[in-house]
Amino acid sequence: MGTDLAGGRVLVVDDDRVNRMLLTRSLEREGHRVRCAENGAEALELLHDDPCDVVLLDIVMPELDGVSVLEHVKGDPALQDVPVIMISGVDDTESVVRCIEIGADDYLPKPFDPVLLRARISAGLTKKRLHELERERLRGVFARFVPEHVVDEVLERTDDDLRLGGTRDLGTVMFTDLRGFTSFSESTAPQRVIELLNEYFSEMIDAIFGQGGTLVGYRSDGILAVFGAPIPTEDHADRSLAAAREMLEVRLPRFNRWLRENGLGDGFAMGIGLNSGYFMSGNVGSPRQLEYTVHGDTVNTASRLEAMTKTTGRSILVAESTRDALLNPPHDLSFVGELDVRGRESKIRTWTLRRSST
Repeated sequence: MGTDLAGGRVLVVDDDRVNRMLLTRSLEREGHRVRCAENGAEALELLHDDPCDVVLLDIVMPELDGVSVLEHVKGDPALQDVPVIMISGVDDTESVVRCIEIGADDYLPKPFDPVLLRARISAGLTKKRLHELERERLRGVFARFVPEHVVDEVLERTDDDLRLGGTRDLGTVMFTDLRGFTSFSESTAPQRVIELLNEYFSEMIDAIFGQGGTLVGYRSDGILAVFGAPIPTEDHADRSLAAAREMLEVRLPRFNRWLRENGLGDGFAMGIGLNSGYFMSGNVGSPRQLEYTVHGDTVNTASRLEAMTKTTGRSILVAESTRDALLNPPHDLSFVGELDVRGRESKIRTWTLRRSST
């Protein structure tokens, strides 16, 4: 929910009852909702129970002082983005500087100037609102390629400028391809081609998301997805194979029925390549346009295995690395053979689902 600049939630932390009363009265006149804490321990308890929009924090307090509270707030992922304005006396300059270095957003000298108080609170609320808007924008970005239920977890892993930093992940890479699509698109009206792609992608992405996979991107009529990144999962290979099986046995037949019902031909076959191992992943681009991407030999090999499904007459080729990573190998996983893969010195042992011949 967005922050209303004319009615923010402010936490006043000061051991002096008169100061708390004066600040509360002034802030409530401006339309803000105010809660008070008379010491650092109480402030942290209130913040964890119900985070606010801005904290006014006195530096000098008994037991847990303002500096210690600030360190707790800035070290807590759930609270670190809440603006904190330090309250200081004229002789607290050294402490104020230390607080700014820790992460305080501003300071307010005593005695309070109502105009300055209003300006500091307004700036804090504006900063909080801008941060919330950016998180909402980024949530929309991430929701495009990860299931909705893991978006919050992905956001927790982003850095200060809301990018997912580069990591080396262990997972399974999936490449898919729709057979014969190029020739079909050349002889079909553009509107029908786009309609077909949207229907096809809707089916296949639901299968990927249903198994907790991450959509990396579209390659014409193909899909690049990963399992086990950006959120690690031990069963990434099992998830990828389950998604592939659903694509071939449930989603593709249903898509082909839709094609026939809409007079768009008899249907398509598809190819899927699965390979497991380490790869690099992260967001690249500018603040205005981010794209999640993966790189590495594991990714390249998955792509080449998908391409080889055409020459081997299989709908799916599973690298032995994926077979070895399966926690629960299915009974219908069948050995295909050792294949030469472009770019690799040694052959790769490959497997398939028994009913996947094309």
